[in-house]
Amino acid sequence: MNLFKPKITYDKELTEKAKYLRNNSTLTEVLLWNELKRGRRRGYDFHRQKPILHWIVDFFCYDLMLVIEIDGNYHDREDVRRNDQDRQERIEALGITFLRFRDETIKHDIQAAIADIEEYIDEFEKTRS
Repeated sequence: MNLFKPKITYDKELTEKAKYLRNNSTLTEVLLWNELKRGRRRGYDFHRQKPILHWIVDFFCYDLMLVIEIDGNYHDREDVRRNDQDRQERIEALGITFLRFRDETIKHDIQAAIADIEEYIDEFEKTRS
């Protein structure tokens, strides 16, 4: 198994925008952040509003090579869906996995999202042992 993880580069001009987004989070981002911060998911360190390449992702864990995105109704638009898919493919080319959750899932059944995240962690840890 290859344990090499690439250096994740990003457009430095996104730094201020990421900071703005962290300070102006949506309700669902706050709800999920409360479940991810300070190593609450088995000690893994997540970052929110993390620049990767030319985009900002909602949450990122380098050790897991995992992006978590929350998609609201805006993401139902065809043009947005196409952009999301292109963005995801380019980031996945770095060896990063995406987990996507609907805004409604986080609001109404956050434990289902947490279970999916922990299932990903379980599978990831199995590949490391």
